[in-house]
Amino acid sequence: MSRTRLALGDQARVASVGLRSRPMRAALSALGIAIGVAAIVAVLGLSSSSQAGLLAEIDRLGTNLLTAETGSTLSGQDSRLPLEAPARVSRIDAVEQVAHTGTVGGVKVYRSPLIPPVNTNALQVKAVSLNLLPVVATSVAQGAWLNPATAAQPVAVLGALAAQRLGIDHVYPGQRIWTGGQWFYVGGILGPATLAPEIDAGVLIGYAAAQRYLDHTSIVGGEAKAGPPTTIYVRAETSQVRAVQSVLARSVNPAAPNEVDVSQPSVALTVRAAAAGAFNNLFLGLGAVALVVGAVGVANIMIISVLERRSEIGLRRALGATRGQIRSQFLAESIMLAAVGGAVGVAAGVGATVVYAGARHWAVVVPVEAWAGGIGAAILIGAVAGLVPAVRAARLSPTEALRTV
Repeated sequence: MSRTRLALGDQARVASVGLRSRPMRAALSALGIAIGVAAIVAVLGLSSSSQAGLLAEIDRLGTNLLTAETGSTLSGQDSRLPLEAPARVSRIDAVEQVAHTGTVGGVKVYRSPLIPPVNTNALQVKAVSLNLLPVVATSVAQGAWLNPATAAQPVAVLGALAAQRLGIDHVYPGQRIWTGGQWFYVGGILGPATLAPEIDAGVLIGYAAAQRYLDHTSIVGGEAKAGPPTTIYVRAETSQVRAVQSVLARSVNPAAPNEVDVSQPSVALTVRAAAAGAFNNLFLGLGAVALVVGAVGVANIMIISVLERRSEIGLRRALGATRGQIRSQFLAESIMLAAVGGAVGVAAGVGATVVYAGARHWAVVVPVEAWAGGIGAAILIGAVAGLVPAVRAARLSPTEALRTV
C-alpha cells in the first residue's frame, strides 16, 4: 500500500528545493515578514528593557522619598510653608531624614551681566539645607558641595541641567555667574537628581547667603530669619511610607494642610514607565502593517510559483503524487519562507534591543511573547498566504498541467 503522506523531513526537503531554485525572489518575499517581526520584537524588547532600567534605577535611588511643597490657597494664590515645618516633620516617628529648599523668587541667573535679560534659561535660585544631597539621592559631579562656611558666602552649586544651560562643563578657581545683580562663585556641579528633577535646573546656595545677598527673608515676631522653605524632602522608613504620607501635610502646615502638595516621586516615575508603553501600540501597528505586506508578498510568490511550475506539478501527479501531497508541498514552501523571514526578523529585533539597551546601560529584556509571538505570527501568515496557491496547485489535473511541458 503506497504512502499518501510524506515524512516531515522529506516534506521539508521538497519544499526547500522550490525556494532554493528562486533565491532572490524568496529573499525579497521574506523581507517583508522579517521587517514586520523585527519591528514587533524590537518595540517590545526596547520597551521592556527601558522599563526594567527605570525601575532598577528607582529601586537603587529608593522608593521611600516623599516631598511636601507649596500648593495654592483657596483664593488661588501660592501658599507659604511655615519656617518651622522641617523641624515638625523631623519629629514624626517613622521619618529618617529631612532636607528642604526655598525658591528665591524674582532672581535670574546669567553667565555674565552682558547676557540679555530675556535669556533666563528658566533657572531657579534655591536656598538649600546642607544635608540635601543624600536625601534626594544625588552627588557632586565636579567641585565641592556647600559647607557651613560657603553656605554663608556668595557661592553656588549648579544642578546638572543648570550647568548645561549656562554652558559650564567644569569647575575652576574663580569661576563666577551673575545672580541677582551680583557675582556668585561656582563651587561645584551636581550629577542628575532623578527623583528631584527640579534640583537639576536649580542654582543652589545656602540659606544664610540667600538671606544676606538676595533678601530671602521671613519676618517672625519682628525678627528677620532666613527662609521660608518651599519644598521639603522626607525619607521615611520604607514600610511606613504610606503612614507618613497620610500625616505629612498636617505636620507641615497644621493650620492649612490643604495648601500643601504631598507626592512620592518614585510613584510618578513608575507611572511614567508604564505610560511609555502606551506608545508601543503605534509601532506595533506599523509592524503589523509590514507583516501584512509580507503576507501579500508570500502569497504573490506562491501563486506565481504555481503558474511557473505547472509542468512539475503535472509530472509529479503523473508519477503518483496525490492532491494532498501537492497541496502540502506548496503549503510547506509558504510556511518555510515565512518562518525564515520570521527567524531573521527575531534575530534583527533582538540585536537592535541588545545594542540600544547596552548603549543606555539597561538590562536587556526581550519578553518571551515578543520572539515567540513573532515566529508564531510569521508561521501563521505563511500558512494563510500559502493556502490558496496550495489548493490551486492541488486542483490541477495531470493532463492539464502537462500541456505546458
